[in-house]
Amino acid sequence: MQSKNASTFSIVKKCITFLQLYASSQLKLKQVHGFSIRHGVPYTNLDFGKHLIYTLVSLSAPMSYAHTIFSHIQDPNIFAWNTMIRGYAESENPTPALDLYHKMQVLSIQPDTHTYPFLLKAIAKLADVRLGGKVHSDVIRNGFESLIFVQNSLVHMYAAFGHVEDAYKVFELMRERDLVAWNSVINGFALNGRPNEALVLFREMSLVGVEPDGFTMVSLFSACAELGALALGRRAHVYMSKVGLSENLNVNNALLDFYAKCGNIREAQKVFNEMKERNVVSWTSLIVGLAVNGFGEEALELFEGMEREDLVPSVVTFVGVLYACSHCGMVDKGFDYFTRMKDKYGIIPKIEHYGCMVDLLGRAGLVKEAYKYIQNMPVPPNAVIWRTLLGACTVHGHLAIGEIARARLSQLEPKYDGDFVLLSNLYASEQRWLDVQKVRRTMVHEKVKKTPGHSLVELGNRVYEFFMGDRSHPQKEEIYAMLTEITEKLKLEGYVPHTENVLVDIEEEEKENALSYHSEKIAIAFMLINTAPGTPIRVVKNLRVCADCHLAIKLISKVFNREIIVRDRSRFHHFKDGNCSCRDYW
Repeated sequence: MQSKNASTFSIVKKCITFLQLYASSQLKLKQVHGFSIRHGVPYTNLDFGKHLIYTLVSLSAPMSYAHTIFSHIQDPNIFAWNTMIRGYAESENPTPALDLYHKMQVLSIQPDTHTYPFLLKAIAKLADVRLGGKVHSDVIRNGFESLIFVQNSLVHMYAAFGHVEDAYKVFELMRERDLVAWNSVINGFALNGRPNEALVLFREMSLVGVEPDGFTMVSLFSACAELGALALGRRAHVYMSKVGLSENLNVNNALLDFYAKCGNIREAQKVFNEMKERNVVSWTSLIVGLAVNGFGEEALELFEGMEREDLVPSVVTFVGVLYACSHCGMVDKGFDYFTRMKDKYGIIPKIEHYGCMVDLLGRAGLVKEAYKYIQNMPVPPNAVIWRTLLGACTVHGHLAIGEIARARLSQLEPKYDGDFVLLSNLYASEQRWLDVQKVRRTMVHEKVKKTPGHSLVELGNRVYEFFMGDRSHPQKEEIYAMLTEITEKLKLEGYVPHTENVLVDIEEEEKENALSYHSEKIAIAFMLINTAPGTPIRVVKNLRVCADCHLAIKLISKVFNREIIVRDRSRFHHFKDGNCSCRDYW
């Protein structure tokens, strides 16, 4: 009997060794598994079973295979439980990881230091906020809250939920912070609309001597892109080269995207051309970047080059292609690409693609055709589709269709402030002031507040934010003196304020004053008095540029001999010598 046990032990040991040395693929793993069965080693054997599960999970094999092994092991130890939880956490369906954790609790199996990092990863994927809070309580109750791996997982989980303040609270309580912790909290702020905080944390990270990696740089470029912080991003570009990340594909893609989103499309092209390795994301980022910056023809040429490289475009690639056609007024070509997307690449159009087609028709002034297209769409139109149509109606003056679009929007997103503004603009353009006032009363009654417009500009390692009529800056006297000078010089060029869409029926002079103090004009005035002549000015605005500001900035670029790049909510406007890249449709 003792000899038989020794023999079994020997075979089990040999099978485990084979798994560790030779199971480099699922096929080889199955061969080792087959060998174990032929030599009488059941996978109910705990030692062999747990190693088999570990190898399956490490090779990303189907979890059904691992589950079969696990379910036949008598009294699996905590290593086996953790491995299964890890496997499900890293799979497309992490829900069974939670089921396993609940089963552990029922069976009174105590978690160890590895259980919670895997479990919290699964919860982060599922975005289950309630369960995340419950498991966080379990972590504290079981005494694991001070472990760095658990803390890192909590930071990642809260950041994934969008609860960056909670992520930061956990981060602040950490006695020891490794690179993973810094990356998680920086990325959390960057991805959740808090780029300023992300940049502040990056500076703190540098001060305490933590060296960034590729993941850090991707988050940093994302934050710089969000703020339009070109100078800071350029310094990060230099730093990235110094620390040997110049050949990191993900970092290069983020760098390319950063330059495109800052309106420096030529620098983005340079990054693309110097990349030793490119993937579909690289090509797509530049295609989209060219399109939104107003270089639609170049975007389409690049797409043709991508096809010549036999790369398969993605869903996002075609959003960029259709966007390029829309902003260049290429209606027929847009429909050709839409057909090619379906027939050649087998991509089923998503709502974003249909939105591009509605925008394509609307921008071309084909508002009735756009409305008919929406009616015949095979998918239900969402609020963005109807909002696109309403915007086209406002520009081209189709009041009846505009009212239909607004009616649909009132059902889908009844309290979105931008829709009220678009409809009010439409009524104002028709001089229907009673209807304008009715819209305003509805907004007050339903407690809909208009999103305040703000503009961001970068100067001297800082990003400055200005609001409409802003007088909070220490240089307010100089800024408003420059605004007066701008107005006087523009009038000499024949500038007449575009007051049609000012939302209330007030005297013309009051309308002109209201338009003079829009946030982008204040930001440009600030930059004119603080930068050398000829220096380009870059502005990031949270709303669309109004018709008056668009006209005024065109003339400012000519009178002051400045290139002015404005990124609004919809697209880029490159103003130079009195012209704009958007061809005056915004």
